[in-house]
Amino acid sequence: MKIVQIGTGGWGKNHTRILSQLGVLVAVCDADSQKSKEYGEKYSVNHYDSLDKLLDSEEFDGAFVVTPTSTHTTIAKKLLEAKKHVFVEKPMTYKSEDGETLAKLAEKNKVILTCGYIERFNPAVDVVKKMVKDKTYGDLVMLEFHRENRMPLHIKDVGIIYDTSVHDIDTANWLFDDMPQVVFARAGKIKHEHEDFASIMLGYKNDKVAIISSNWITPKKVRKFSAVCTDAIISSDFISQEITVEKNEDTETVQNEKQEPLLLEIQSFLGAIKGENEQVVKAQQAVNVTKIAEAALLSSQKGIPIYLDLK
Repeated sequence: MKIVQIGTGGWGKNHTRILSQLGVLVAVCDADSQKSKEYGEKYSVNHYDSLDKLLDSEEFDGAFVVTPTSTHTTIAKKLLEAKKHVFVEKPMTYKSEDGETLAKLAEKNKVILTCGYIERFNPAVDVVKKMVKDKTYGDLVMLEFHRENRMPLHIKDVGIIYDTSVHDIDTANWLFDDMPQVVFARAGKIKHEHEDFASIMLGYKNDKVAIISSNWITPKKVRKFSAVCTDAIISSDFISQEITVEKNEDTETVQNEKQEPLLLEIQSFLGAIKGENEQVVKAQQAVNVTKIAEAALLSSQKGIPIYLDLK
């Protein structure tokens, strides 16, 4: 299998490392020719400073698009038109209608289009998903997410909802196995040109709810979530991947093997290309996350709940 990567910036360097380890990376492309050359030489692969040059010169099966959000649509469209399997880092597109266009194009050309909602591949989330599905501690009623960090300097084109909250929006949909019917949000900005703190409430059917708190203000990195079930509260840390279950007076720690989520995510995409029945984020699910992010921004601007009808 031959894979190319477009974009070798802040997060992209992790993709190149893993794709090289897996022995599938054949070329990198970055608009910054110096960066492209650096990564090409580092991993002994061809390097390009334009997607057109890469498409003209390389034979490959799939591509990773790890570029700023505003460029995703144009790049992914060219790759899908060339009938390549495409993995786009989150969020898939800035506008949900662009995502719909890409999803239709992928379907028409019979190729995989997926998006990098990495927490689905976090072993801790996987364990909680199984507990929820098996109703180990009764029905899942409520989810709470806390994602805090100092502002990332390289994120310029979107605010915290598109960059950070989208992870938890997707994880909430995944754990509830449903789409929200209503979104209510409050967001504001202190240091960033876009919003840098946000609280989002997602309302699902049967009064189930997810509360997502994100900010780029606190100095400490926090990545935690809790699943409130009818018989227990399951809490986990996305980083340490530790899971605790609080039930009446008892608290127990669930043992699970720590693994790198990005490696698992990339392996699942490669498996899906091979035709193996691998779990990947479906294009429409990624489009829905963008629709929910759009609704959160609109709700915050207007101060009202936004009702959705997602497929």
